[in-house]
Amino acid sequence: MARKRHPNKEIEAAITYAETAEWRTISAGKSAHCWGKLYCKEASREGCKLSIWSTPRNASDHAKQIRQRVLKCPH
Repeated sequence: MARKRHPNKEIEAAITYAETAEWRTISAGKSAHCWGKLYCKEASREGCKLSIWSTPRNASDHAKQIRQRVLKCPH
């Protein structure tokens, strides 16, 4: 099943970038504060993870943070 698209186009582009770098996107539940989570390809507890906010204060900064975390991932 395909994941839902993020309402902000900049954040959606950053999520797509992370998925091309083999990160997994998990959608949050209905009562969650975040839109979803990104997990790197390391499947252990040492793996990187990042929350994706649905309405961040500054969407372009949040998209930039997602890209930076993907680039800095040691796995």
